[in-house]
Amino acid sequence: MEHDSIKLMKEAAGKAAVDNMVKSGMKLGLGTGSTAIHAVRRVGELITQGALRDICAFATSFQTEIECEKLNIPYFSLNSKELSSGLDLTIDGADEVDPHNCLIKGGGGALLIEKIAAYASSEYVITVDESKLTQQLGTGFPVPIEVIPAARMQVTRVLEKIGANVILREAIKKAGPVITEHGNIILDVRFVLNGSQSEHINPSLMETELNQIPGVVENGFFCVKKPSVYIARSDGTVETRPAS
Repeated sequence: MEHDSIKLMKEAAGKAAVDNMVKSGMKLGLGTGSTAIHAVRRVGELITQGALRDICAFATSFQTEIECEKLNIPYFSLNSKELSSGLDLTIDGADEVDPHNCLIKGGGGALLIEKIAAYASSEYVITVDESKLTQQLGTGFPVPIEVIPAARMQVTRVLEKIGANVILREAIKKAGPVITEHGNIILDVRFVLNGSQSEHINPSLMETELNQIPGVVENGFFCVKKPSVYIARSDGTVETRPAS
């Protein structure tokens, strides 16, 4: 169960991001996970109050779609006429954030659509509590890699050759591996280089290189599109770190 203090920090970050960034008439990407859901709920609250109008949202997962339905947030496909020109803003969470605002995402298994939404947005905002900050990506949280099932062993062999420990993500309350909303599997990867885990990884280069492996659909490094980051602190404050 999530600790109350962590939940309060997540709520504070989501509320601050929405209150500062979301305007009526926006084409708005809404992220997935235990932090991003608080931003979704704040958008719903403001729509109910009449403080936000004419929002066209894009939900990055079934979880977020269901929340939008509950809160009467209108949502559309990125292929719809409402969103075909792109998104004004996407608000999401992250599993790790480094000092350069590079991210690891994908703990909730929605990394493919989350990356599509992020890179389709004019502005990109990440909300986190302070526990998600790290000096080096990949030292605490593994890098998720979405893979076509038929390529699992081949991708694993390639990753191991470049110094990775690879674990197939197993489902909870279901026998077998996690299956993404697009029918793929997820490999959780930690890199061990020169005997020190993830010490010398260049996330920006790795984001590109991992996607060159045949069978890889997408990976959880988010470095090309730098977000601004709302960081909730345990003292009740929310720090805003601008896009670098």
